[in-house]
Amino acid sequence: MTTLKDIAKAAGVSHATVSRVVNNGPKVGPVMREKIHKLIKEMGYRPNANARALVTQKSTTIGVVIPDVADPFFATLANGIDKVSRQHNMQLLISTGKLSAESEREAINLLLERRCETIVIHSKKIADDELIELFKANPHFVLIDRYIAEIKDKCVWLDNKEGGKIAARHLLSLKHRQLACITSSYEIEDPKLRLTGFVEELAKANITLDSQRVVSAEPTLQGGEIATQKLLASGQAFSAIFVYNDAMAIGAISTLEDNGYSVPNDVSIIGFDDVLLARYSRPKLTTLQYPIDLMAQNAAQIALHIGHEQSISIDTLKFIPQLIKRESTSTYF
Repeated sequence: MTTLKDIAKAAGVSHATVSRVVNNGPKVGPVMREKIHKLIKEMGYRPNANARALVTQKSTTIGVVIPDVADPFFATLANGIDKVSRQHNMQLLISTGKLSAESEREAINLLLERRCETIVIHSKKIADDELIELFKANPHFVLIDRYIAEIKDKCVWLDNKEGGKIAARHLLSLKHRQLACITSSYEIEDPKLRLTGFVEELAKANITLDSQRVVSAEPTLQGGEIATQKLLASGQAFSAIFVYNDAMAIGAISTLEDNGYSVPNDVSIIGFDDVLLARYSRPKLTTLQYPIDLMAQNAAQIALHIGHEQSISIDTLKFIPQLIKRESTSTYF
């Protein structure tokens, strides 16, 4: 690998002279500057981002902490941040937290060790108090998909409770009264908030969601299958199911069809997230759109601009899910 010393030796100048050219510094004449740039190209020199950060005291990377790179939802989140990093000629570094407090801490520390000062963090397990202290010490950190009042100007979040209410209103508008819910078994805030919003909206219509009609499983295709089998085995009657996410919803549709039920003729299904697969399932999935790409872009922009003269409205930090009507829900007769 070619180094600055190699370039300096070939050009017959000092290491400091080559460094000035690479960093667009002064005190180097145009002829020598052109010669060094030519050698850099011919010899295939690539600047070291960490070394440059040490010189300029400015990081050229933006980091993101997500639970899993394989999950389409989190891949979309990372891609949104990458769009912004490219606009600012920065490199994206990804570190995974695996939905455990210890792993999330390790993921954050790993990025800090690589001189990554601007980080968008998806954390569900680190305690609020710990995150508050961490964010006070690191001004270019932004929290995504979680709200903490004490650091509200650094939180980009979705109103999951309102999402549950929107789902309930949609099913109620279609005359459904025997309702069920498939939720995530993960001990995080999102499924609790979605279910709370759903239950509260049903209560306004004098409908109580029977606990036997609420089942949980891992938020995956297989989890949706397992949860639906539990619902069917319970013997409870239901005409519609509100499902924690689209993967589980598609698993539920498959299981219902395998057991002789038609969706939406016999059972309506509404999911959450609006991942790409929702548009191509059969039937196409009615769902709540989670604008994670836009949220990620906002989070990255906020992280980069904190401390600068630009001001960003707090209104851009809170997002509301939007109902996407497709084919998996219909009027109950």
